[in-house]
Amino acid sequence: MDKAGVRAAFVAAGLSRLLKDIDFIANDSIGIYTKLAGEYDISLGASRIGGVPDVPPDFKWPERNEVPQSFIAQLYLEEVHPYDTHGALPSRGMLWFFYDAKQETYGADPSDRGGWRVMFSDDYSGLQRIAAPEKLPAESQFKACSVSFASEVTLSQSPQLDIPHFDWTDDEVQKYETLLSTFPTPEDHGAVHHQLLGNPQTIQDDMRLECQFASHGVTDINDPRANELSKDLKEWQLLLQIDTDEDMGMRWGDAGMIYYWLKASDLQKCDFDDAWLVLQSD
Repeated sequence: MDKAGVRAAFVAAGLSRLLKDIDFIANDSIGIYTKLAGEYDISLGASRIGGVPDVPPDFKWPERNEVPQSFIAQLYLEEVHPYDTHGALPSRGMLWFFYDAKQETYGADPSDRGGWRVMFSDDYSGLQRIAAPEKLPAESQFKACSVSFASEVTLSQSPQLDIPHFDWTDDEVQKYETLLSTFPTPEDHGAVHHQLLGNPQTIQDDMRLECQFASHGVTDINDPRANELSKDLKEWQLLLQIDTDEDMGMRWGDAGMIYYWLKASDLQKCDFDDAWLVLQSD
C-alpha cells in the first residue's frame, strides 16, 4: 500500500481529521519476502535469510560467551537499493546480521551488548560461502531462503510519540487501533513480516527508549542521565525486523520478532557497530 492508499484507508476508517498527521506516522519501508531454497541454489553474494553466509576472506564468525552466534541474514544492497525510496541505506555493499544462538539477550539490559552483530562491507572481492561452526547448535541454524523486496508503507503503533502536537480524541485512537489490527489487509496482517526500515510491527512497548537507555548503560528511569537521554530517542530507527518463521525453523521467544535498531546519524556514516537489538514476544 502506498501513501494514497493509506489516506484512503484513513478516510474509510472515519479518520479524515487525522490526514494532517499522516506524514509523521506513515513511513516507507522495504518488505522482505522469503522462499525456501537449496543452499547452493542461491547465487554467491545474493541476499538471503538463513542458511550460511557469503563472507570475505578475513571474516571472523561472531560469538557470545564462546558460542557462535546464529546467522540471520545477508543483504546485497544493490538489490535493495531500488526499493529504498529515500536512499536511507548505502546504495552498494553487503550487510550481515547475527544474533545470540541461545536467545539470552533481549536488548533490555546494557550487558546484552555483544549478543548480536551487524557487519558491513563495500568490498565484494573474494566472497566465499562458509559452513557454520561446529559449535553452533543445530537448533540455532535456519533453513536457507532466497528473498525478494517490495516498497511498502508502514504505520506507527505509537503515534503519540511520533506526532509533535498529538491531539487525537479517545475515539480517534480507538479507530486507529482498529485500522492497525487489519492493516494493510487482514490477510497480510496475519502473515510473516520481515522488513527493512519503516515502522516496526511492535508486539510490546515502543523500543526506542529501551535502545537509548540500554545502549548508554541506563537501566533505571530515575537515573540522572535519563531525562537528557530521552530527548534523543527519535534518533533511533528500525534497521531490520525479522519475524518468527516456522518454515525456516526460526522462532523468537513465544512466536515473537527480533528488531535491529540504529541511530540515524550512524546509518548516514555507514557505521553499524553500535546497532542495538530488541527481542519482543507475547
